Amino acid sequence: MIKVLTVSGYKPFELGIFNHDHPSVRFIKLALKQALLTKIDEGLEWVLISGQLGVELWAAEVVFELQRQFPELKLAVITPFLHQEDKWKEVNQEWYQSILAQADFVDSITKKGYENPWQFRIKNQYFLEKSDGLLLIYDQEKDGSPKYLYDLAVTYQKQHPFTIELITFYDLQMAVEEDQLNQTDY
Repeated sequence: MIKVLTVSGYKPFELGIFNHDHPSVRFIKLALKQALLTKIDEGLEWVLISGQLGVELWAAEVVFELQRQFPELKLAVITPFLHQEDKWKEVNQEWYQSILAQADFVDSITKKGYENPWQFRIKNQYFLEKSDGLLLIYDQEKDGSPKYLYDLAVTYQKQHPFTIELITFYDLQMAVEEDQLNQTDY
């Protein structure tokens, strides 16, 4: 049973998404919602994210939407270091701050600003150790930032009871097609 689930995936630019109202965001959130609903039915209590732009913040928005129906579902934003948003565009900083304001728990793993990439490795290890599973929007045929978390999770899974669920580009295409079928009047 998965009570605590880490959710992560690509950053927006890795998907060719450069604004919040890009049509693809709707389908990514739809796929996340479907996956989370299944997990809620199985006893999910907490969703963990590190607050990075893209899939993680979209997942937070999905959690907030689901909390209307499932108020027991909680969101934790645990950043790798303090002030990770400092160099982001203002619109992204505002989006991030609105997510933090609504989250049920907010903390940072290292209680200092960015120093070097080891902070991301520590973050990935922390998330694996603190959760029962990983929901990752990642396609092994398209490298990107999720590869590091995925590779670590696969290694971790060999020695720990840990679930890894991928949402691939094929899965996202299926979400698009299912949505189009639902939109069509016959």
